[in-house]
Amino acid sequence: MRHVLSALVQNRPGVLAHVSNMLASRGFNIDSLAVGETEHHDLSRMTFVVHGDDNVLDQVRKQLDKIVTVVRVDDISSENFVERDLMLIKVSSNSTQRAEIFQLTESFRGRVVDIQHKNVMIEISGTEGKVEAFIELMRPYGILELARTGRIAMVRGDAKPTVAEEGT
Repeated sequence: MRHVLSALVQNRPGVLAHVSNMLASRGFNIDSLAVGETEHHDLSRMTFVVHGDDNVLDQVRKQLDKIVTVVRVDDISSENFVERDLMLIKVSSNSTQRAEIFQLTESFRGRVVDIQHKNVMIEISGTEGKVEAFIELMRPYGILELARTGRIAMVRGDAKPTVAEEGT
């Protein structure tokens, strides 16, 4: 089973390395990981995806809760959440293929961000499935390079209390 975890952590050097090393040393595979500063400069949100049964998830959460710099961990898998992945993809193209590639990009609500003589670079964001589908459509043209973020996610609706509000 796929689990999406959202961890609020202190925004300090080494926290990402500490968390990922702890999980790796215990045999947990992280399928996706994204980290960024939150609305509070002293906190970052780590969103990661792990696969496993409920026992695996329970172990991951227990291990994360032991880390001093981890403020809170939420499994948002069962929540109603919005999830996005960002990708830059460089595709080989000649002048006769460009119109077709641009049309496919537009139908995926992507953007052409760079055009060179022999290739184009495209930005796509969306669900993992949408990004994967676009990759498959670009394969026949020749994918020269590809870079993706990890998945980021937030629960829909009323926000959960921030750390500052939890004590009130």
